[in-house]
Amino acid sequence: MVSAGEFRGLPGAVAVSHLRVYDWPAADGVRGGTPHLHLTCSEAYVVTGGRGAVQTLTTSGYEVTPLAPGTVAWFTPGTIHRLVNEDELRITVLMQNGGLPEAGDAVLTLPPEHLTDPETYAAATVIPAGAPEAERERIARTRRDLALEGYRALRDADGPEPLAAFHRAAAALVRPRLAEWRERWRRGARAATEATAEQLDRLERGDVSHLADAVVRAEQPSTQGRFGMCGRLDVYRGEP
Repeated sequence: MVSAGEFRGLPGAVAVSHLRVYDWPAADGVRGGTPHLHLTCSEAYVVTGGRGAVQTLTTSGYEVTPLAPGTVAWFTPGTIHRLVNEDELRITVLMQNGGLPEAGDAVLTLPPEHLTDPETYAAATVIPAGAPEAERERIARTRRDLALEGYRALRDADGPEPLAAFHRAAAALVRPRLAEWRERWRRGARAATEATAEQLDRLERGDVSHLADAVVRAEQPSTQGRFGMCGRLDVYRGEP
């Protein structure tokens, strides 16, 4: 059991980032980000500026959700999503299980030949941190366009098997990382829940000692303008 004051991450072990959605036009004329899904993390968008939409694809079908200032939209693991930038779209992103997305809990909708093993997938998706800015942008745009090829094939598929095959391929790609993910979850979301459980137990006993341990924390983004999947990201560390 985690002690009441031990968990030091953001509330609920979420991750927070600020996102400026890419305005790069794709082959279909739409400006926006790279379609992908998460395997264990729900994601929420709090729209702070501009206008756009999020295209989603699940076993229930294809949908488009408009995004405007004040909109809060969220979706669960397995939702393939593509952000569309119609007019300087800006979003604050809340991600479940802070630390897991950074550890690889996202798979881009690349064509099947790029999903065969982790090395092949990495060759098509990794942006070298030390590369010049122009080169990192080139790689980000190239992988976005490649993911759109696979995304369009999934959208246009006749029957459920192509999407099911993508789900299986995505799960196989991340399987080598599951032990690391479980440890991050243990230190994060599980620890936050256990801290709340202990606080409830204390209150039931009339013990208010944890209230005397109250603290205030603040931080600035640890990384600004990083090339993410959907746009340029300002990222907060925010992990315990």
